[in-house]
Amino acid sequence: MKKITIGIMSRDDYQKRAIAIASGKYKPRRGEPKVFFNSMKSLSEVLSDKNRELLKIIAEQEPETMTELAAISGRELSNVSRTIKTLERYGIVETERSRHSKRPIAKATEFDIQLSAC
Repeated sequence: MKKITIGIMSRDDYQKRAIAIASGKYKPRRGEPKVFFNSMKSLSEVLSDKNRELLKIIAEQEPETMTELAAISGRELSNVSRTIKTLERYGIVETERSRHSKRPIAKATEFDIQLSAC
């Protein structure tokens, strides 16, 4: 399974970085994070124990639908859907649409977290 590198950076620093990249003043190096959180708190909410357990179920059991994932996990479908949308926003999960359902796919189950000193 793929490992995602995650960075912790303030919103202001992230905006400055994005502007520098867009203007050609900075080119991200290989291995730098592509996914950023503005605090350890926000990272811990997205990668909570419950959400990592859901991610493990997706990776190991490969449910065909969100409904199946909800049944396997014992969580309400609405809760699973919200969690998957959040994980999708960060590139941790993707959903494959079929006619009447969405199939969750784990993009990563390992995370390398890079912190700056301040």
